[in-house]
Amino acid sequence: MSGQVGDLSPSQERALAQFRENVQDILAVLPSTDDYFLLRWLRARSFDLKKSEAMLQKHMKFRKQQDLDNILAWQPSEVVRLYEPSGFCGHDREGSPVWYHIIRGLDLKGLLLSVSKQELLRFNFWSLELLLRDCEQQSQKLGKKVEKISTVFDFEGLSLRHLWKPGVELVQEFFSALEANYPEILKNLIVVKAPKLFPVAFNLIKPYITEETRRKVLILGSPTFVPTGNWKQELLKFISPDQLPVEFGGTMTDPDGNPKCLTKINYGGDVPQHYFLRNHVRVQYDHQATVGRGSSLQVDNEILFPGCVLRWQFGSDGGDIGFGVFLKTKMGERQRAAEMTEVLASQRYNAHMVPEDGSLTCTEAGIYVLRFDNTYSLIHPKHISYTVEVLLPDQTSLEKIENSRQASRLPHPPLWPLGPQ
Repeated sequence: MSGQVGDLSPSQERALAQFRENVQDILAVLPSTDDYFLLRWLRARSFDLKKSEAMLQKHMKFRKQQDLDNILAWQPSEVVRLYEPSGFCGHDREGSPVWYHIIRGLDLKGLLLSVSKQELLRFNFWSLELLLRDCEQQSQKLGKKVEKISTVFDFEGLSLRHLWKPGVELVQEFFSALEANYPEILKNLIVVKAPKLFPVAFNLIKPYITEETRRKVLILGSPTFVPTGNWKQELLKFISPDQLPVEFGGTMTDPDGNPKCLTKINYGGDVPQHYFLRNHVRVQYDHQATVGRGSSLQVDNEILFPGCVLRWQFGSDGGDIGFGVFLKTKMGERQRAAEMTEVLASQRYNAHMVPEDGSLTCTEAGIYVLRFDNTYSLIHPKHISYTVEVLLPDQTSLEKIENSRQASRLPHPPLWPLGPQ
C-alpha cells in the first residue's frame, strides 16, 4: 500500500519533504518511514520543522530506553495481567482498534504495592504497540490507511480511591508520555457513565494532554443524569453491533456467550494482598511540623463551592497521631474540635509505621480543618509530614454533564466534546 498521503497544502507538502530530509540520518531506525508516520510529528508541532525534529529525536531516545522495538516479546507479570483493567476488543466503523478501560476495576494502590511504576507504564506502552500493530494489519486487510485508535473509558464506579495521589501521578505520567511519543494516534476518547466525580478526575489529567486531545473527549452519558440506554445508542454510532460487546450495547460475546467479552477485556478488581511487595508507596510531602505533647495542630483549607475534593497524605515520627476533619462554624477564629462540625471522625493512626492518605468530597463551602491530634500524649511530641490539596472540578465537563441532564429529555441526546478550556 502506498505511503503517500493526500489533502496537504503546498506549504505542508514542502514541510514534509524538508522534514524527511532533515531526519534522513535516523530514517533507517524509525518504526515506519511512510508519510503518515512523519506527518504525526509535524502535526503535533503545527508543522514547525525544528520542534517536530526535536520531538522525534526525543522519541528515539525513549524508544531505546523502553526497548520498544522488542516490547511485543515482553510479558507483564501475573498481577498486571490479571488486575490491570483494560483490553483491546473489536474495531470501530472505520476499522480502527478499540481500547477499553474499566475504571471500577482499577485498584491503583494495590497495583503500585505489587509492581513498580515503571512496569505499569511499560504495560501501557506494550498495549499501545499491540494496537499500532493491529492498525498495520487493518491497513493491509482493508486496503486503506488505519493509523488511529478509538478508546472507551467506562467511568462507572469512579470513587475517591481513584484520586489517590501516587496513582493519579502515574496516570499523569502516562498521558505525558502518550502525548510526547504517540502523537496523533487517538481518534477519540469516549467516556461512558461519567459520575459526578468525573469533572474532578478529569481536571487532574487535563494539564497533561494537549488541546487537540481534549477536543477528542466525548461524554456519551451518565447514569446519574441520563437514562443508561442512551449512551449505548450513541456508542453504536462509532462501533457496529457485531464489534461491540453486549455489555456496551452491541451483540459481541465470548465464544461461551459471556456478554462482557472477558477473553478480550480485563475488568480488573481489588488486588489480593499476597501480591504485595511492600506495605506503602514512598511519597514526597509538602510540609513538616511538630505537634507538641498534649496539643493539636489545625490546617485550614478554604472551599469556595461544593463538589471540590479535599485530599491528604501524612506520616508521623515518634508514635501514632490522631487525625480528623472538621468544618468551622465561625469564620476568622480558631475553634476547638467540639465547637466545629465533625466531617471525618477523629481517630488515632499508626502513621509512624505506614503513611496514611485519604480524601473527601466537600458538600458545602466553608473552612475545612485538618486536625492533627496529640492531646492524648502528655510526654512525647510528634513530628508530622503532610500534603493537603484542594482538587477542583473541571468546569467544562461539569457543563457537559449538566447539558446531558437537559438533553436526556430529547429522543436523541447530542454528544458533548470537551473543548480546550
